[in-house]
Amino acid sequence: MKLKSWLRTVPTLVIIGTVLFFVLSAGSGLLLWGSSFADNMVHSQLSEQKITFPAKGTTALDPKLFPGLQRYASQPVDNGAKAKAYADQFIRVHLKEIGGGQTYSQVSAASLANPKNQKLAQETQTLFRGETLRGLLLYAWGWSVVGEIAFWVGIAALIGAVAVLLALVIGFAGHEHSVRNSTTSPAPEREPALV
Repeated sequence: MKLKSWLRTVPTLVIIGTVLFFVLSAGSGLLLWGSSFADNMVHSQLSEQKITFPAKGTTALDPKLFPGLQRYASQPVDNGAKAKAYADQFIRVHLKEIGGGQTYSQVSAASLANPKNQKLAQETQTLFRGETLRGLLLYAWGWSVVGEIAFWVGIAALIGAVAVLLALVIGFAGHEHSVRNSTTSPAPEREPALV
């Protein structure tokens, strides 16, 4: 059958619906795979670091200083939410204490201006390491958010693909029903013309 005659017999909506179904199905599969990949990557990379929140009731996790971290006490940092909490509510507090509220770049500039000051040199190194770890944990959190967004968009695309498939099936069933009715029912009789 030639393409032109096939296109004349198949309604345009069926072609569009079929293409849309395949696009949504493929998109859904890729998004769900990407979500799973991001989640597994974040979890495995964080787990390998073996970072753990301090135990509850210790001075390292003082409820007055770290109220938002009490629910994570003694837990490993193994997902994006925990990585963000550790970076923003634990490391950041310690970095502010070490640098007196100044960032690594500010303390580093002061250390470069006074190279013989060992205290500034030590603070510079500690701030550099702390801010680096904090940044890496926040990147892990960012990728976990991207993975979560991909998961929900993948679910929406899957629901869209199922809806399009149902519409195609219902349309096909309706078309078959109308074809059967038109072939089985007798043609209406013509009334004689009045002259």
